[in-house]
Amino acid sequence: MKKYVLSILVENHSGVLSKVAGLFSRRGYNIHSLTVGITEDPEISRMTIVAIGDDYMFEQINKQLNKLIEVIKVIDLTNYSNSVYRELSLVKVSADSNNKLLIMEIANTFRANVVDMNEDSMIIEITGNEEKISAFIELMKPYGIKESIRTGLTALNRGSKLEG
Repeated sequence: MKKYVLSILVENHSGVLSKVAGLFSRRGYNIHSLTVGITEDPEISRMTIVAIGDDYMFEQINKQLNKLIEVIKVIDLTNYSNSVYRELSLVKVSADSNNKLLIMEIANTFRANVVDMNEDSMIIEITGNEEKISAFIELMKPYGIKESIRTGLTALNRGSKLEG
């Protein structure tokens, strides 16, 4: 099994996300992560979908996506050396007067930002690749993670070539 990363440019209107996700579910393929956002053109959204499967699965999904009227373009971003990947995570960690400074030092080392703090917890925002986020979360576990959320991968091709 291999991790595939697809960047899909779609028309920005209701129901498109449901149609794209439906392609995966109808065929029994799992979406590992999914991010959607508007592009520089308000009429177009970009979906970044990470799926784990084999070459056959990837080929079938690619063909089916290209058949959808609302899909403008499907871009394979699986090749890590040609793409920039980022993820965002918010981590709420237990923090008291004894460990707040240490947690802040770890956050600074990861170029993370403390975005909220009270007497017994802190929320830390961190961006980076999947490995960086995972490493940060592992270091926070001993302090007690109260809650966390990860956005899932978002990605673009490197260089000046436009994808759209």
